[in-house]
Amino acid sequence: MTDIFLHDTASRSRRRFVPANPERVTMYVCGPTVYGPAHIGNFRPAVVFDVLFRLLREVYGADHVAYARNFTDVDDKINAAAASEGVDISVITQRFTKIYQSDSAALGMLRPTYEPAATAHMAEMIAMISGLIETGHAYEAEGHVLFAVKSYEAYGKLSGRSLDEMIAGARVEVAPYKKDAADFVLWKPSKPGEPVWDAPFGPGRPGWHIECSAMIARTLGETIDIHGGGIDLVFPHHENEVAQSVCAHGKPLANYWLHNGFLSMDTEKMSKSLGNVIRPSELIARGIKGEVIRYGLLTGHYRAPLDWNDKLIEQSRKALDRLYGVLRRLGDVAAAEVPVPAAVLEALGDDLNTPKAFAALFEMLARANKAASPEEKATAKGELLAAGRVLGFLQDSPDSWFGVDALDSATRARIDSLLNERHAARQAKDFAKADALRAEIDALGVLVDDTPEGPVWRMKAVEEA
Repeated sequence: MTDIFLHDTASRSRRRFVPANPERVTMYVCGPTVYGPAHIGNFRPAVVFDVLFRLLREVYGADHVAYARNFTDVDDKINAAAASEGVDISVITQRFTKIYQSDSAALGMLRPTYEPAATAHMAEMIAMISGLIETGHAYEAEGHVLFAVKSYEAYGKLSGRSLDEMIAGARVEVAPYKKDAADFVLWKPSKPGEPVWDAPFGPGRPGWHIECSAMIARTLGETIDIHGGGIDLVFPHHENEVAQSVCAHGKPLANYWLHNGFLSMDTEKMSKSLGNVIRPSELIARGIKGEVIRYGLLTGHYRAPLDWNDKLIEQSRKALDRLYGVLRRLGDVAAAEVPVPAAVLEALGDDLNTPKAFAALFEMLARANKAASPEEKATAKGELLAAGRVLGFLQDSPDSWFGVDALDSATRARIDSLLNERHAARQAKDFAKADALRAEIDALGVLVDDTPEGPVWRMKAVEEA
């Protein structure tokens, strides 16, 4: 079995992953607040943890991994969006949940085992809050219920911050009804026109942090193996999740904490408030395939910042073109059924080192391009496809990828023949002939990229769409 080592935020160290129960490995990742379409930065954690989900399934078996990614479907921004349209919040949340799921599929993500929504878990939240009140970890004040931070001695351990730093960093409202400035809201009164739920401590709606604690306990259990999310969630969201969950259940919330770095847009952090966001659907509308977007999001190590720009997109497309180009050359060979190559699994087991996994993938590509016998070709093709499966790539057919699946066989044979002639002319340094053949190829509406493995081609109409 492949060893998996993960950088644990809580211990600030690299630790060997050992699930509490190998028969049911559990992972929870904080999902979107569905008041609008998610941007590329929002999808970085989704793609990163999809790779971890795939790796865990490969190591422990697909039926032995339970992955939950939630939808926050009650929130001030959702309320504002619903009020502006004069509709129920469900109209807003259902619309953007569907868009998020569609974008996720376009980026090659597996559907999580569970996709809990906050509004479907009100009973669990109310029960958890009631328990925290009974044990003295929460108190009622002016229609609110607040968590008493000083009742939990380990508060701040996850983020490594002092209480004063956390108060400053959280920008919490120091309301007169709080016993301590750091206390945070578990339940609050709804404003007129906002959705409201009945509870023993008064009508209202939940705070953000309690939602995830309740959904984790309901779908995965009181203590889970892995909790993930963006680095911006370490404090206050995950810190508060830990406090309320530990005080509610008397046991750790998660055994491993993973956080991905920010995505920037031309070196500036991507955020809706700055207005420098781009959505997957906008890129796809420009003819950029979902796998290209996915590849770009995985080019850097997940814990490091990543800058999103046109150069990264172009590099990602060319890398995938090379991979699909070799698969197209092996099109007449049936892929052998082989396990995921050890080099790829070892790279991913090294704290999800996707750059290292990509390097292993291209070493396999070089071997595949040199494969001579039918057996070598079948094995090489099988290895590429198996590696692609665990990374979420090579899910398309080469013909579809290059946009040539609609061409008739005679046209494709002519293009291939011209390309072979041009390649031979280039090898013989007959550049005049090579240029003439290139012009003839261009006239057919074909775009050619010369790669280390040989030329790959697609129809210009697809490139320029």
